[in-house]
Amino acid sequence: ASAPVGFQEIKCHMIFDVKMENFRRKARLVAGGHMTETPATLTYASVVSRESVRIALTIAALNDLQVKAGDILNAYLTAPVSERIWCRCGLEFGQDAGRIAIVKRALYGLKSSGASFRNHLADCMRELGYKPCQADPDLWLKPEVRPEDGFKYYVCTFLYGDDILIIHHDGNRALKAVSSDTSHVRLYLGAKVRLYQLPNGVKAWALCPSKYVQDAVRNVKEYAKKRISGFHWVKKATAPFPRGYEPECDISRELKPELASMYSSQIGILRWMVELGRIDIQTEVSMLASHLALPREGHLEALLHVYSYLDNRHNSRMVFDPTYPTVNKDEFQTCDWKEFYGDVKETIPINAPEPRGKDVDLRLFVDADFAGDKINRRSRTGFIAYINMAPVAWSSKKQATIETSVFGSEFVALKHGMEYTRGLRYKLRMMGVPLSGPAYVYGDNMSVIQNTS
Repeated sequence: ASAPVGFQEIKCHMIFDVKMENFRRKARLVAGGHMTETPATLTYASVVSRESVRIALTIAALNDLQVKAGDILNAYLTAPVSERIWCRCGLEFGQDAGRIAIVKRALYGLKSSGASFRNHLADCMRELGYKPCQADPDLWLKPEVRPEDGFKYYVCTFLYGDDILIIHHDGNRALKAVSSDTSHVRLYLGAKVRLYQLPNGVKAWALCPSKYVQDAVRNVKEYAKKRISGFHWVKKATAPFPRGYEPECDISRELKPELASMYSSQIGILRWMVELGRIDIQTEVSMLASHLALPREGHLEALLHVYSYLDNRHNSRMVFDPTYPTVNKDEFQTCDWKEFYGDVKETIPINAPEPRGKDVDLRLFVDADFAGDKINRRSRTGFIAYINMAPVAWSSKKQATIETSVFGSEFVALKHGMEYTRGLRYKLRMMGVPLSGPAYVYGDNMSVIQNTS
């Protein structure tokens, strides 16, 4: 038989594997996607944001809901293929060997399979009555009522490739509609997820990246011993950086290509640790990341010092405490800005779902240094955003402008923090989370506070 008109030919091969967690044997037919032209349409498949998951873990504990995880088996094969491709059957097809086969399913290895499965799963979620959150398209919401007490809330389903996380009063029942494998959530992208009871009796979810950190430290140690001449491991690092070290002032020799590549990959791993809750190294990692284009030997030594610090302090835990904070409202000055701005009010999205569940308090702690970079005199903004007592977002980043005063750098930092807070309030509203009132913003520069309140 001749090749179908308008179809591209590919080759397929079998992959055999053994799953390490349960020693289950797997065999998979994989397509040679490198042989096809890149589709004209988008092949990107988005996933739920880490921020949304942190918010959800906080809301789940606040509303006393279950958190369950699931996995869709043979995920891509459930979706129809979006490319026009064919292959010639091999000996593994038995009596059909040598015949032409038109591929109908999104085989692993095709450029468009990720996007095809994501779109197929979205269609399934709509059939089940879910709607995507407008602030995060991979978070799916459905109104629900807990039968025991009539409590109204939104079922939150988070999609990350073929992994599913769900917030529900009966998680196993809800998850079986979309997943063939359900369990208690144990791992999230490298961090252990556990439900803890705090000293005040409140139950809260927590992320613990200890194993991920230990594995990364061990890999760096082994690499450094073999590939880095004169390697020295600091045994008792009390801080991420050596005392007084400033990366921008480093004039040591440039790294060779192999070590520069290693430096780049390790910065990526450290950034992921920050995402998993290691806020204590965020500023140092950000400073080292600004030298990815031209890393030097001193930068590599500083990176190894960060790992030495983590080696001694790997056992961290970030708890998403849903307890309501004590806010002294007398500390917040009320000013009348109507003459300057008019009688303005916060814009509420017209397409926001009806708020359900318990309301939350939103707080932001923001600060800045002044001319922290000794070369270009740029300052750095840092902030942490809390929902109740749970940290859900953090940032440490150089400012784009060069300010000539402490007031200027603190003002820019407050501006960045407020812009993020507006986005977070929008996201919470689009998730159907009620807000108790205004966001409370804390800073340490009274001049900026007095001029912006």
